[in-house]
Amino acid sequence: MDTSIFPEKEKQPEEKDLIKALGKCYDLWHDIVNLVYEKYPKAVSEWNYPGQKYGWSFRVKDKKRAIIYLLPRDQYFMVAFNFGQKAVEKIMESNVSEEIKHNLATARVYAEGRGIRIEVKNLKVLEDISQLIEFKLAH
Repeated sequence: MDTSIFPEKEKQPEEKDLIKALGKCYDLWHDIVNLVYEKYPKAVSEWNYPGQKYGWSFRVKDKKRAIIYLLPRDQYFMVAFNFGQKAVEKIMESNVSEEIKHNLATARVYAEGRGIRIEVKNLKVLEDISQLIEFKLAH
């Protein structure tokens, strides 16, 4: 099971915990959070504990919905998005990587849309994530 490196409900992660857990990916975490704030300055970020099955995650949201989730792992992290149908259609027409398009096309459809997760271990996916943030904010 793919769960957070921070499983204990009683211990919300602190910055020092994040630095230790993410290692060289720590700066990438902040780069992505900052991307959201650049595109949507009124964003709010918070740690979230949806349950023991998932552990602690971090989300950046607007007034009503999460824009992006950051899921801490051991020496890397994942980002997660939920997209409605309009956003999915726009992403499929974009120059986002074929792997992301495939994952989105094959994702299970829920009431809140299709959800995808992307591993972040280096700068390679940063441009795609930046575009996905824009699609999320536009739709």
